[in-house]
Amino acid sequence: MSGKKDIATAGYKKDDVLTVDITDIGNDGEGIGKINGYTLFIKDAVIGDKVKVKIMKAKKNYAYAHLEEVIEPSKHRIAPKCPVARQCGGCQIQSMSYERQLEFKQNKVRNNIVRLGGFDAEFVDSVMNPIIRMDEPWEYRNKAQFPVGCDKEGKVVTGFYAGRSHNIIPMTSCCIGVKENEEIMEIIRSHMVDNRVRPYDEVSGKGLVRHVLIRKGFTSGEIMVCLVINYRAGDGGASVEYIAAQKGLVEKLSKVKGMSSISVSINTEKTNVIMGLEVHTVWGKDTISDTLCGLKFEISPLSFYQVNPVQTKKLYEQAIEYAALSGKETVWDLYCGIGTITLSMAKTAGRVYGIEVIPEAIEDAKRNAGRNGITNAEFYCGKAEEVLPEFYEKKRKTVSGGDDGSSLHPDVIVVDPPRKGCDLVCLETMLKMQPERIVYVSCDSATLARDLRILADGGYSLKAIRPCDMFPWTVHVETVVLLSQQKPDDHIKLCARNQI
Repeated sequence: MSGKKDIATAGYKKDDVLTVDITDIGNDGEGIGKINGYTLFIKDAVIGDKVKVKIMKAKKNYAYAHLEEVIEPSKHRIAPKCPVARQCGGCQIQSMSYERQLEFKQNKVRNNIVRLGGFDAEFVDSVMNPIIRMDEPWEYRNKAQFPVGCDKEGKVVTGFYAGRSHNIIPMTSCCIGVKENEEIMEIIRSHMVDNRVRPYDEVSGKGLVRHVLIRKGFTSGEIMVCLVINYRAGDGGASVEYIAAQKGLVEKLSKVKGMSSISVSINTEKTNVIMGLEVHTVWGKDTISDTLCGLKFEISPLSFYQVNPVQTKKLYEQAIEYAALSGKETVWDLYCGIGTITLSMAKTAGRVYGIEVIPEAIEDAKRNAGRNGITNAEFYCGKAEEVLPEFYEKKRKTVSGGDDGSSLHPDVIVVDPPRKGCDLVCLETMLKMQPERIVYVSCDSATLARDLRILADGGYSLKAIRPCDMFPWTVHVETVVLLSQQKPDDHIKLCARNQI
């Protein structure tokens, strides 16, 4: 009997209970098993498990199933550290050993570049370096955003959203967050209960407290708390009482070790966007500080700053190594954020240019350059796909007038785009500018693979690929890639950095 006939006659439907061996892992960390050629995707199942599952949604050739029971556990299965790991949408693979997670992420990057990018598998294997692991893969997040709501009995709850929903799982701590989160959230929850402060209701648009943002500088030890509130009164400021018995709340929070900034963010919109653009400090400083790659950064509630500073340092060090800077190079950093990569490279480059679409981030980048005494960095606000082509065309016309063209044809271009990857116009302009090297930092290996194919077809060769485990216990993985112009005499000495 052919495989196609098996699938067609399988007849599996919703609520069917089946036993299946898990033989593969999907991109979202789900276990994959097959019965008579019919594919089952099972969240929380680990490769090597034998499991009993219940079909939740059946299609012609595949189904999504709920894990009912682990009959025979895989050698890669471990007990989740978090008691609500299966319900919470934050960590998808806490049941998988850390070593197997690293293997999964390494293969995820490799397979996407091969399958989606169309690169030869043996060639990819020859330029791929081992994933950068995390020595202590817990309590690594310097930022947490807790939603606030009510349970079915109307009691105030804080926690995290369940997977693919806005149902809050009550909890005040998180195994990948800092320890102080639990103390802070319990103070806020108790204050709301004692003073009858109501959480925001997404359906009615009523209620006050929507989210609580907590940030910590791992180097400085400084902590920031920002309450996102549905507040419609007039002008704000430190003297305004945004929350009932605010003075008492501030007094309790200020006693938390490291507390340096307490603020509110005004968000009255019916939106999934967490932070509002209007922020008022009610106690302490407007920002907290942290040090990354030897540079000091000031972080506001609205600042973008990598959430895992330990791994970010390793990632950036790898990117800097791939850039192979000697002190004379011109570098463009696209999607630069608050300038973390830009300023890190400025220390060993001749001139660096950063582009970012968010005005506040560009202002932060300029201030960060000043704080660190960096004078060889210049920042532009706008979309990379608009600023870079405009700059290129304007600069191209001035080169003949005496300009040396170093910024027109930079030595290195660094890109660190959002999950959607680089815009096509941006990629085309990069190819026109013909940098010696391109360092691509990616948070999505699927769009990375797509963009690498465009750059390779435009005359660049993949020289090195290295994944980095920025978010242990989740399916997300960062990757840094080096590309160089295909020249017969182009040789770059690279260290595999297997010890990282």
